[in-house]
Amino acid sequence: MNNVQRIAFVTGAASGIGRAICMSLHQKGCRIVLADRQEAQLNALATELGGTVFPLHLDIGDGAAVADCLGRLPPEFRDIDILVNNAGHDIGGRKRFDIGSADDWSAIIETNLIGLMRVTRAILPGMIERGRGDIVNMSSISAIRLVPDQAPYSASKAGVHMLSDIIRGELAETPIRVTEILPGLTRTNIVTARHRGDEEAAREYFERFGMALDPEDIARCVSFALDQPPHVQIAQMFVVPTNRW
Repeated sequence: MNNVQRIAFVTGAASGIGRAICMSLHQKGCRIVLADRQEAQLNALATELGGTVFPLHLDIGDGAAVADCLGRLPPEFRDIDILVNNAGHDIGGRKRFDIGSADDWSAIIETNLIGLMRVTRAILPGMIERGRGDIVNMSSISAIRLVPDQAPYSASKAGVHMLSDIIRGELAETPIRVTEILPGLTRTNIVTARHRGDEEAAREYFERFGMALDPEDIARCVSFALDQPPHVQIAQMFVVPTNRW
């Protein structure tokens, strides 16, 4: 696929997998809307990538802000061709359901599933009107595997999994493609954020498993899906480290 002049909208763009995806799309010549709630990191990435990107400070848990997100963009960035729904978190997670905070559980669902739905609802009508587009939803192997002590996160990703399937079915008579990426353990800051900044806890977590994916591995998967000819749709991609099953 020729990505030159295509416009991408990436949530959770400032770090981890989102940052790696933005770097990859930038190398392919895309113009990119960098959407993230981490304003300092967002602006730093925009400065690094230069004038073909637009930093959009956006909390996808804010329904009003998401509904107005296209209106906040310069005209040359509004006709979105590629939507990458990557933003998500597990703050307060990895606790048994009855022990964890109901507010933490709600916040995880609000970002990982409802926020993704809001962003997609804001951008998809334009894709349908223009008759083109790719939606890439960042799910997780937790969407389809039982992982104890991860109820809200897994539930949110299971929602993304089903939503992706349903939207793909609804768009079957259009040229718009829907890809769900289901990564396994990946070295990002999600674990540090889960423990509210405890880097030692994150280090111990990754050491326990021995091998993990890097954000760039997931970015290559996204590129692979986008680079297929128009009649080929990569519906789902299940990606795990070599030492995991």
